[in-house]
Amino acid sequence: MYTLTPRRGRGRGHAVYAHGGAWVHEISPFHWWLMAELAARTGTEFTVPIYPLVPLGTAGEVVPVVADLTTALVGEVGAGSVTLLGDSAGGTIALAAAMLLRDRGIPAPRDVVLIAPALDLRFTDPLIARIQPYDPWLAVPGPRAAAELWRGDLPIEDPLVSPLFGSLAGVGRITVFTGTHDITHADAVALLRKAREEGHPLDFEQKPNMLHDYPLLPIPEGAEARRRIAAILGR
Repeated sequence: MYTLTPRRGRGRGHAVYAHGGAWVHEISPFHWWLMAELAARTGTEFTVPIYPLVPLGTAGEVVPVVADLTTALVGEVGAGSVTLLGDSAGGTIALAAAMLLRDRGIPAPRDVVLIAPALDLRFTDPLIARIQPYDPWLAVPGPRAAAELWRGDLPIEDPLVSPLFGSLAGVGRITVFTGTHDITHADAVALLRKAREEGHPLDFEQKPNMLHDYPLLPIPEGAEARRRIAAILGR
């Protein structure tokens, strides 16, 4: 586990960041660049767990540990100063951990920020087939095979594995960043629909024609998304 702090101007905010990589790739420079920029802009201190990857790391083992780290942080600084963030597979972990905190009776982090999360690991949403021809990065067979390892002994519909199957009640305000040329956009749309049905606060940041994880990329659309995330962390 790493703790990333700004060199100067440290604020009151704290965040737990779960990195993406389809549960098979380690944290990358793009993740560190994102957190460094956000820490410098907002004074946020980041807690960064480097979780075990599949087949050694599974949802039933990793998500509770991320929830434990978040629980300790909430106890130290208060839920109102804590944000859970994650991109791609890390977004899966972040939302599942938020639900587990709720189930344990832990006060919800103020915000849950999800960047291109995979939320229904069956990958059967009909919208995926319409997006797939335009996605230059992801194709269903790869993430689906990784998800089979990630679920371990749990059913694929278990909220620890596929948090779209869990209730959103008590998990804090959610913000989702999604691009329409990304197969995980189908899950973002499904999450928006679920939030509306449950009356849960959710901010939906959709960018037309953007690919997977675009807020991490050195492009104008990515810079715009990072400014938005910084505003969330700074409020």
